[in-house]
Amino acid sequence: MRAVGLYRYLPIEDPESLVDVEVPKPEARGRDLLVRVRAVSVNPVDTKVRAPKEQVEVQPRILGWDAAGVVEAVGEAVSLFSPGDEVYYAGSNVRPGCDSEYHLVDERIVGRKPRNLSFEEAAAMPLTTLTAWEVLFDRMVVPRAGEGPARSVLSVLIIGGAGGVGSIAVQIARQVAGLRVLATASRGESAEWCRSLGADEIIDHRQPFAEQFQRLGEPLVDYILCFNSTEQHVQNMADVIKPQGKIGCIVGAKGNQPIPINVFMRKSVAFCWELMFTRPDFQTPDMQAQHEILNAAADLYENGTLRSTMRESLGPLNAETLRRAHARIESGRTIGKLVLAGI
Repeated sequence: MRAVGLYRYLPIEDPESLVDVEVPKPEARGRDLLVRVRAVSVNPVDTKVRAPKEQVEVQPRILGWDAAGVVEAVGEAVSLFSPGDEVYYAGSNVRPGCDSEYHLVDERIVGRKPRNLSFEEAAAMPLTTLTAWEVLFDRMVVPRAGEGPARSVLSVLIIGGAGGVGSIAVQIARQVAGLRVLATASRGESAEWCRSLGADEIIDHRQPFAEQFQRLGEPLVDYILCFNSTEQHVQNMADVIKPQGKIGCIVGAKGNQPIPINVFMRKSVAFCWELMFTRPDFQTPDMQAQHEILNAAADLYENGTLRSTMRESLGPLNAETLRRAHARIESGRTIGKLVLAGI
């Protein structure tokens, strides 16, 4: 089958950084689905895994962690899906990725594709939806709108509101959790995108947060979601989080440098990590929660509560187009999600 892979970890400008390859078509066993991939999207994790290093692969390494397609065949233990079902999912970090014609994935981390979304629109959503949902509701235990006794509106600051995860987190925080949403954006286009998704206020992540909160007359926030440059925003976050607030982060410090979280101690702030791959990579007992989250999100896409954050479809899935997508992601200036369709 056709796929896009790598043998060496090279700068994206090098034509050998991602190459078209032919690999054996896999067979479904156990709880695996064999999916005929119709569309994929590209995330920062793709570029980080592909980043230059000395390692050389004997067999082509296939990347990709967002796909939508049609179930071609199922393993003997599958109970959640049947051949012909349309699905979307983000996959696992310890198995070959989805930048290929066919892909094997465990049914427990797969959801039914929202009926109102195209394959391209659906492929944009699994990894970011799972990440935002898990950090809000599983890690930080944010109450959903209407849950529990009546309460004043809680608030969240989303650092990196126009990125892939930020774009869906703004929607989930506002529409599902009922939070007041503040988001960071540094350009007019990205600020307008955040507002269109439901952000109540925008601040510039290049400027001190506390000063901007004061100008807006904003009180301190109950929650912070940090989706980029964690080490750069530690003091900013400490300045605007409420006492006993919660912070959720998805990006470690560059170079694996320690993050000085002592600044949060005086306010008794809870600091949570979220990695969408934890459940599938470790085969946790609650791994099927990702199937349930994606199905719940499908309902919300279908009833109009959430919308796809796909911004552009770059063309067919091949090495040339995928290199272009990686370069766009590495620029740090993308808004929403980039998608490739057809192989």
